[in-house]
Amino acid sequence: MKQAGEYTRREILSQPETWAATLKNVLAPAKALRDFYRAGRYESAIFTGCGSTYYLSLAAAALLQEVTGIPARGLPASEIWLYPRSAYLADRRTLLVAVSRSGETTETLRACESFLTKSQGSLLTLSCYAGKPLTTLGAMNLVFPEGQEESIAQTRAFSTLYLATVALAALWGERQALLAELDHLPEAGRRLLTAYDSLARDLGQDATLDRFYFLGSGPRYGLACELSLKMKEMSLSHSEPFHFMEFRHGPKAMVTPNTLITALVSETNRQYETSVLDNMRALGARVLALGESEAEVTFASEVSEAARNVLCLPVGQLLAFYRSLGRGLDPDRLTNLSAVVKLDV
Repeated sequence: MKQAGEYTRREILSQPETWAATLKNVLAPAKALRDFYRAGRYESAIFTGCGSTYYLSLAAAALLQEVTGIPARGLPASEIWLYPRSAYLADRRTLLVAVSRSGETTETLRACESFLTKSQGSLLTLSCYAGKPLTTLGAMNLVFPEGQEESIAQTRAFSTLYLATVALAALWGERQALLAELDHLPEAGRRLLTAYDSLARDLGQDATLDRFYFLGSGPRYGLACELSLKMKEMSLSHSEPFHFMEFRHGPKAMVTPNTLITALVSETNRQYETSVLDNMRALGARVLALGESEAEVTFASEVSEAARNVLCLPVGQLLAFYRSLGRGLDPDRLTNLSAVVKLDV
């Protein structure tokens, strides 16, 4: 008989192996991807998706702009579909990167179709299942079957597709050192999953905690949003994401001794971000900091910040997983949710 959360746990723990496969799949057409980007002479880029892949788009756009210098933003697919004039300028050469685990989400398909009709630009798609509608729409269509999942909540698919966008940014930005660093991530991910499983379980099953906040800034804000979504989806808990410095501007009013703040700490702005955490500890909050060094969850990856952001995901996913089990729920079966949203339009 299947145990509660069996699929989700397997998918979380298998991520390091899928990352290695993903990097191989991205690099196989490396020349074609570089040629595609150079030929486009893009003036801007938009990443889009729905739910988890919208949050992925926020993180991917921030990183692409940081690495390549091209203006980039992340938008929900519904905004591109229904509000194209506020989403992009039709006379500007724009690269649209559409991300969907299933390749079947209605809003993402409509966004792509609308963009191709109205815009002077190109479409690149990323998904996990071959032969789906999305995989025929782009000038290039990348499929990562290693990200396929049986669970409704995205864990393995999210990190697989996100890592693919990091590799794309490195390719397009001619950052060979960054590409090389990505090869170190599977081993770092395996170490984290082994070293911090018990910590995630203890915090996730702590019944005294009744509210969860996830802090991240820059390219990590989208990842904080995704981890907050995992906590909502899996455990039906009060959970919200914020940029670090913004948390002082109102949200800290919610802090109590029953609060857990999970913080995706950067090395670049460590001084300012740890100051926020010190303030919240003084108000009684418990803090789970994730970072390269001097944190409750220490990556010790010895790679650049751009490469290691994906390491923020596994322990945060385990936290939501164990919270779900602790509340007597099944992380594989989510309330009111389905794996794919299809609209009758």
